[in-house]
Amino acid sequence: MKKTLSIIALSIIGFGLVSCKKENKETQSPEAVATDSTAAVGTPATTDSAAASVTGEAPAAPVSNGPSTSIALSESNFDFGKIKKGDKVEHVYEITNTGKNPLVISEVKPGCGCTAPDFTKEPIMPGKKGKITLHFDSSNFDGNVQKYADVFANVDKAPIKLTFTANIQP
Repeated sequence: MKKTLSIIALSIIGFGLVSCKKENKETQSPEAVATDSTAAVGTPATTDSAAASVTGEAPAAPVSNGPSTSIALSESNFDFGKIKKGDKVEHVYEITNTGKNPLVISEVKPGCGCTAPDFTKEPIMPGKKGKITLHFDSSNFDGNVQKYADVFANVDKAPIKLTFTANIQP
């Protein structure tokens, strides 16, 4: 009984730390978030192994399928300009496969929960175009913001960072 209560207490404390860390990430600059490797995500504790120490290592980047290729972006940064607080906006980034192998986008990982991605899931053949759409919810922000998403694909310099800015008005 005592052991079970200890495990439950550790779980609650662990989730509280993760929650605080996530909240801090939303207020940090993209550069600070990109280099922060101290956050850890855990699962509810049900065994003794769940109380193991956290290493603080960043998770490995997603593995992309197929041989490397090269790409050209229509743009890597977009400015929404002035938008009203609470507006939900989106922008489409166009990607062209300029290499000789199919381009496979394995994941688009936004920097915070206010940004949701959509992207071309099927392989993009050489010379063809694909799209990555970033949807932004401005409800929790005021003033100037800069957000980003990392694109993991079978290119030499992955991840590719897409950014956008907005000036959120009351």
